[in-house]
Amino acid sequence: MCFRRNGSKKQKAERSTINGKPESQSGRSLIAIGGPILALLAALALPLAAQDFVFNNGTEPQSLDPALITGIPESRISYALFEGLTVNDAQTGLPVPGLASSWTVSRDLRTYTFTLRDTTWSDGTPLTAQDVVDAWLRVLNPKTASQYAYLLGDNIAGADAFLKGQGPADHVQIHAPDRHTFVVTFVGPLPYALAMLAHNAFMVTPTFAVNRFGPGEWTKPAHFIGNGPYVLKTWRPQDQIVVVKNPRYWDAANIKLHTITYLTIEDQNVAFDKYRAGEIDYVPDDSIPVGRIDEIRLRKDYHHQPSSSIYYYTFNVTRKPFDDVRVRKALSMAVNREELVRQVLKAGDVATAGFVPPMGGFATTRGNGFDPDQARRLLAQAGYPGGRGFPKITFTYNTSARHKLVCEWVQQQWQSILGIDMDLHNLEWNTFLDTKQKTHDFQIARAGWVADYLDPSNYLDMFKSRAGNNDGLYSNKRYDALLGRAATMPAGPARNQVLEQAEDILVTQDQAVIPFFFYVTRFILDDRKWGGICLNTIDIHQPRWWYPK
Repeated sequence: MCFRRNGSKKQKAERSTINGKPESQSGRSLIAIGGPILALLAALALPLAAQDFVFNNGTEPQSLDPALITGIPESRISYALFEGLTVNDAQTGLPVPGLASSWTVSRDLRTYTFTLRDTTWSDGTPLTAQDVVDAWLRVLNPKTASQYAYLLGDNIAGADAFLKGQGPADHVQIHAPDRHTFVVTFVGPLPYALAMLAHNAFMVTPTFAVNRFGPGEWTKPAHFIGNGPYVLKTWRPQDQIVVVKNPRYWDAANIKLHTITYLTIEDQNVAFDKYRAGEIDYVPDDSIPVGRIDEIRLRKDYHHQPSSSIYYYTFNVTRKPFDDVRVRKALSMAVNREELVRQVLKAGDVATAGFVPPMGGFATTRGNGFDPDQARRLLAQAGYPGGRGFPKITFTYNTSARHKLVCEWVQQQWQSILGIDMDLHNLEWNTFLDTKQKTHDFQIARAGWVADYLDPSNYLDMFKSRAGNNDGLYSNKRYDALLGRAATMPAGPARNQVLEQAEDILVTQDQAVIPFFFYVTRFILDDRKWGGICLNTIDIHQPRWWYPK
């Protein structure tokens, strides 16, 4: 069980009311830090080694700008550097107060009025409600090219027109009536609003710093300004990122770690061996070596539970032969997911041919599961009996032993069952993201989705025709209409039914993606030494809560 350290009495009241290297002991070297920081540590009488926390982030982040990031490695760092109106609770993953200390909701459940804390940016500049307005408008601005602009455009009243260049910014229903009050009106009674606002797209960023230093410069250590519990100290590409406690954070008194070091070790075996040697404190899911899972599962410091996340492959539906739905369905029906999770991965993942995990009364579609005979028939109907005449295809994935293991297994399944060949194309993380999201220069690609908030729409919205995360360029007008309708409906069975119809179109009828399994949340951590990193359904772990025991 995970226990979060206690906050102040004020924090507890808010939560209950709102509800709705000198050498360290571990043997690693501490990154050199300046005199003023050492003086601060001495003044606080905090042991230096106890204030260091090191973990492997797996890869070089594409960006540290919350408006631009899309991957988990980037998000992990954003939680340390920035904060939105709400944040995720360590144990439950549910939204709790962040920059906002409280809020009220209108009777129609559309308008939220937030009261902001009296706080500043890390450089001492007062942080006001207008900063929230400016940050959100920047995400919506097409010039920013945010992959998550649709998240604001689809949900905030008046935002869609601005995003499409068909309306002015002042028609977007976000306002700052005074420096501590922020008001947003949604298109409908959004049941997941508070959880959605904890997402990085809604984090408050200093537009004055963006304008002063430029989009590519303001997140560098020399220019960095943030409002999170930590500030950026160093960034050594392909090596490490170090963040240090922000003394101007509104809850600085309760931030117990002095520095956090994010390593960029892509070799999972190296990362795990460094953990065993005491050089790393925390090994997240994507750094656990798949080939050693039998050994790791027996460790007392190995923690896991089911999570709200999906592993899947996405088609570029504009590329032949994947513009033919019969081909897409045949490929889905030619993979034995149960064999994959039980005999190959052996980590407890849950096989699925549906896309959205069950939640809140939502029933996941059955999809097109393992059926090799039907797969062969469909491929023959598409003009490729026994795989004859089928063009050689290329599968694109990012560097990871686990991804390589899965795609080699899929490669064998498709060859033996359908008689088709597939080349494997491995890319480093940043190139992989650009290939999928910007140029769409792929045929089939690996993908994964971890819930930003617990609502089926979070999984389905990214496949709308113009959504920034719609990497495979899928488009279906009926699908779009169903999601648009659901956005205006209150939570309940009727809304779930609409969303279930949309998922069935996406996965069963159109097979725009091939779902494989729902992940489990996994990490390796000695919870006798560290607290605040807890198993939760959405697998989000914010450094605000971390502490040494």
